Amino acid sequence: MVVGIKVGSLGRCGLGLVVCVALAGCSWVDPGPQVVEEEVLLPPPPPEPVLASSGDAQLTLFGEFPDRTRIPFQARAASPMEQHTFVAEGADFDVDVSPDGEWIVFSSTRHALRPNLYLKTIHGRAVTQLTSDPAADVQPAFSPDGKWVTFASDRSGNWDLWMIGVDGGQPTQVTRSPLHEVHPSFSPDGTRLVYCVFNSKAAQWELWTVELARSEVRKMIGVGLFPRWSPVGDSIVYQKARQRGGRWFSVWRLDLEGGEPKFPIELAVSAEMALIQPTWSPDGEWVAYGTARLGGEGEAGEPPGPPVSSRGEIWIVRADGSSPVCLTDGEGSSFGPVWSHDGRVYCTSLQNGVENIWSVKPTLVPISAGSTAEHGEPAGSSGLGASRGPAATGNQGG
Repeated sequence: MVVGIKVGSLGRCGLGLVVCVALAGCSWVDPGPQVVEEEVLLPPPPPEPVLASSGDAQLTLFGEFPDRTRIPFQARAASPMEQHTFVAEGADFDVDVSPDGEWIVFSSTRHALRPNLYLKTIHGRAVTQLTSDPAADVQPAFSPDGKWVTFASDRSGNWDLWMIGVDGGQPTQVTRSPLHEVHPSFSPDGTRLVYCVFNSKAAQWELWTVELARSEVRKMIGVGLFPRWSPVGDSIVYQKARQRGGRWFSVWRLDLEGGEPKFPIELAVSAEMALIQPTWSPDGEWVAYGTARLGGEGEAGEPPGPPVSSRGEIWIVRADGSSPVCLTDGEGSSFGPVWSHDGRVYCTSLQNGVENIWSVKPTLVPISAGSTAEHGEPAGSSGLGASRGPAATGNQGG
């Protein structure tokens, strides 16, 4: 099914920019009041169209099923959600955490209509503006040594990949293709990037790798969006749209051997919502991802109405696809997860109408040896990277 969504300018991004790109493969983002016919699958758009501001009722829905009672489940947080940025106007989003766990880098519209990159300590209040350009700078990611940040920008006329040092200096352009290239992620040794390209001829998002020392050495490794390289090995998680039903995204893992892709593995899937923006834990044993669902359905017997804001959740699942557990249960939409070395999961959360950076630490409950999951309750563990998953009840599988 193809769904039309109200859009705005890139300057009013935040939640919209992330959701638009994340859902591009399963929903067409209509840049105007055109009517999109059902049963016609249009190619995904380039990433520059975005949804309107966060307070707009036309935002895509997150998380909840309109005709289903929410299943209660136990708390999954070892501590309450902790806030790390405190913008009152604009939005902070696209967060990444430095390898030493001391810094975060993120995109923000706190000072301008189009996003720039900012750097701050985890618990500090002062922010450093890393980029200042009339164009949009989004999707930053730290290098493994923490000295560089790669990001996507349309400052050259279309979306390309760039790099900038955390100590300052001018950004360096990495890719120069006429195609849109977004969402870069470093390999564990810092010598390569994985990213996604919108192939306009094939009308699909593709996964590519590039060598930083020789940018002409590029290789297509698959089809999908939002790739993230494992910090400990040649494995990449990403999202890919299903080719049937609601065409929702699911979470996949792609292992590389000698730089060549092996068969992809689907880790998490739902027939009722998109599973988006996957990311690795520091030990490579877990994957976090968000959930999103396009809405607008009315109550039973009523005609469909305009989309209404709802919640989005952050989930974790083992790298083999077992033990999915929901981490968030708040009143606001949470999306764009990324893990820190201390086990906390950082994300953008829409609380009180403003998007800021928050974090939560998963609860990992030990259980007796030999226990097995019953009635949808996965077995527990005492820490990340253990042989069994965290204990929780309900809401399994996204």
